[in-house]
Amino acid sequence: MTVRLFFSAFLIATCFFMAGPQVGHAQEFDTEVILRNLAQPTGIHLDLHGNLYFSEVPSPGVGGSGNRVSRFVNQRKIVISAGEPDPQNISSDVLGNVYWTCRSANVILRRTNFGRGTKSAVLTNLKNPLGIDLPLLFPGSIVFTEVPTPGVNGSNGGTNRVVLAAKLLNSYFQFPLSSGEPEPSDVAVGLDGTVYWTCKTAGVILMRSPAGVISLVEGDLENPTGLDIDFFGRLYWTEIPTPGVSGANGGRNRVVRYSPSTDQTTVVNFGDPEPQDITVSPLGDQIFWTCKSAGVIVRAKKSAR
Repeated sequence: MTVRLFFSAFLIATCFFMAGPQVGHAQEFDTEVILRNLAQPTGIHLDLHGNLYFSEVPSPGVGGSGNRVSRFVNQRKIVISAGEPDPQNISSDVLGNVYWTCRSANVILRRTNFGRGTKSAVLTNLKNPLGIDLPLLFPGSIVFTEVPTPGVNGSNGGTNRVVLAAKLLNSYFQFPLSSGEPEPSDVAVGLDGTVYWTCKTAGVILMRSPAGVISLVEGDLENPTGLDIDFFGRLYWTEIPTPGVSGANGGRNRVVRYSPSTDQTTVVNFGDPEPQDITVSPLGDQIFWTCKSAGVIVRAKKSAR
């Protein structure tokens, strides 16, 4: 564990020295399927130690079914939790504790020791929790979204929100960061504490600065859903305007990278039938996403060409 923590700290320090304006040339990516024959893979998360976690939700809302959360490492898939009614998005902390939202059960669950330890509910009585991220440099905090009224904004009675849960003396205290958006789907937190989230039906990505100012990052998107961020502050997301329809059949789904420092958008992949959630390595050299209807997980790497 000491070696892992040292390596994590080294990565963070390296990125602070390397961070700065990035070259604005478009990158080509090589993609490959790394896992097949999955049952509706949904959430996905790559931790700092190289463990890839993902959820499968073939029976949303049905407890005791084939829904599960797994860890993929060294070409081995290991189930770390099974039978929950609706495990959705996943995150982790630097100590190897794994967290995920269980939407229909209205809880956030945690399993310690890279999914080998004790499982417990850390937050309960939520309202359809969906997106989740654990701020790397703010231990004891969980940022998540709740979507009890998908597609309904606050002026029409919607109660969706983005929430910060901060731990103090073994208890979590919740602070709303934003409310009233029609469908805040996923959330990602930058190293400086800036919180970003996709708003699916509004077709936007929003951000809240550490000073509490909410502003638009990107607009005119088509059902932006999954979201992640690398150590350089580059955002990665999925858009699913045509779920289940491949590019060969007219689908317009895509995986995108956006660099705020250069205002450059790069399409990483176009034409997968349903790229649901996305995760990225700390330096952005590997991108993974679940393709829900195809039952696969795809990896993209920068092309050597």
